[in-house]
Formats: sequence, C-alpha cells, structure tokens
Amino acid sequence: MPATLPFDETEDMTPPAAELAAAASRSTWVSVCVNVTLSAAQIAVGLLATSQALVADGLHSLSDLVADFVVLLAGHHSRKEADAEHPYGHQRFENAASLALGAILLVVGLGMLWSAVSKLEHPELVARVHAAALWVTGVALLSKEALFRYMLAVAQRIKSSLLVANAWHARSDAASSLVVGVGIVGNLMGFAWLDPIAALIVGTMVSKMGWTFGWDALHTLMDRSADAQEIDAIRRTLLEAPGVAGVHDLRTRKMGDMILVDVHLDVAADLTVEQGHDIALDARARVMQRHRVMNVSTHVDPYRVTNGAGARPPTVDTAR
Repeated sequence: MPATLPFDETEDMTPPAAELAAAASRSTWVSVCVNVTLSAAQIAVGLLATSQALVADGLHSLSDLVADFVVLLAGHHSRKEADAEHPYGHQRFENAASLALGAILLVVGLGMLWSAVSKLEHPELVARVHAAALWVTGVALLSKEALFRYMLAVAQRIKSSLLVANAWHARSDAASSLVVGVGIVGNLMGFAWLDPIAALIVGTMVSKMGWTFGWDALHTLMDRSADAQEIDAIRRTLLEAPGVAGVHDLRTRKMGDMILVDVHLDVAADLTVEQGHDIALDARARVMQRHRVMNVSTHVDPYRVTNGAGARPPTVDTAR
C-alpha cells in the first residue's frame, strides 16, 4: 500500500457528505457480497481438496468480510455531528476502526503462520491437492483484482483513507491467491510441501498488512501531523490570502480523513482589529475550501515593515 494517500491536494473539497456516505456504503456492500461468496467457496473446496493454502486464503477472505463490516460501522459513526462530548466530531472513529482492522488481520495472519509451520514440521503428512483447488484459486484471483480496482476508484473519488486501506487489502488478497495458485501447481507436480509453503507466505503477507494498518492508525490517534506535502500546500494557500504578510507556528493534526490546523498569521500592525480579523477569516475560508481541512484556528500577530514597502517576514515554521 502506498505510504501516502493518492489524493490531489490542489482539488476543491470533496463532494457532499450524503454522496460520500452512499458511495462508501455501496462499494463496501459489493465487497461484502464478493467476500461471502469467495470465502465459502475457498474454505469448502480447500477442505475437500486437502489444500491448506486454499483454506488459508479462504480465511483471508473471511477476514475481509469482517473488515467490510468494520468499514460500514465506522462510516455510520464517523458521520455523526459534533456534540458536547465530541466537539470536534466523530471522524476519528475511522482511525479506531482501522486500528481494529489491523488487529484482526494480524491475528488471522499469525494463525495462518502457526498452522503452516505445524504442517512443515511433518511434511510426510501433507496430502496431494485436488485440481479443483486451482480453478477456485484462479476465480478468486480475478475477482479480488477487479474488486481492488473498483474500490480504489471509489476511495480516490471520495477521498477516504479507510476505503483506500480496504481496497489495498483486496489487492493483497489477489496477490495471496497468486501465491496459493503457485503452491497448488507445485503440489500437483509432486512437490507436496509447496502447498503449506504457500500458506506460510499468505500468513506473512496478512500479518505484515495488519501491523502496517494498525501502526498507522495508532499514530493518527496520537495526533500525528499531516504529511509535509499537505502542510506546504496549506502554507501556500495561507500566503496567497490578501493581507497575510507571513505564516509561522503552523501545526496540523489528523482527524479521520480530515485535518485540524493551528497557525499564526502576520498582518500589518497599523490595521484595525476588525481588519485583521477579516483577513484571518478569509485565509481560513481559502484553506477549508481547497484542502481536506475541518477547521483552522488562527492567531493574528502584528507585523511592522522595516525593510522596505511590500516586504514580507520569513515564513519558516517553528513547528509542524
């Protein structure tokens, strides 16, 4: 999965909340239907065809189903309006859901690893796989890749990091199905131990993804800042606002898929309080219109030009 979200920060704000909710719900229900069908087929055929790798892939698909319901639950709660106990809203419910999703994947992956290692300790007990397992794996691979492309397109359109995570989860499933297919082919060719080896690789992939999602969500819940590219884009927008002579102490923190901003703005010292206030409001509005920013808290600092008309002070931040 990419380290940063594939969103264009120069675009205007995302579509209305109702449209976002409908798109997220629709794509997740499509994923639910696909994962219910695949997990049932993979586990059933895997048991009948004595393929541990296919059963592991089926459990992976089953974990996707749990992840889909986590996404639906998060989408429902994160859209709640701010209240007395949550004055900044409930957007971080998505981050909490991502943390839960990561924990689920980590547990499932470790379980796969344990089972595969146990089989490899006694390779003579590994049975020959039936060819039907290979057909099911091929269908699963194509289905997961198609699901990934569909969900990523929706996630990019509505700018949802949780849906991006779920989409890349589907891509990892396609990769794991490819590994399972190789293991099954090897087993059919007489190398029986390749089936549990494939299960071992799938378990490692699932565990790694679970750790990555969980660790990323944990940092966001601990008030991690936006990335440098987003911060620079916000700073440029502030400096473009009429009357803003400089920007300093620009700080950000993530709130779900949105950003909270605190910043000090330098304005001419000879302006009235009302004029300085209007400049700050205009700068705030520009940022909230052009970026995924929930709120901008501004502090106006007086600035006196001492080095020529029109000069601006340095705009280096003391903190991010």
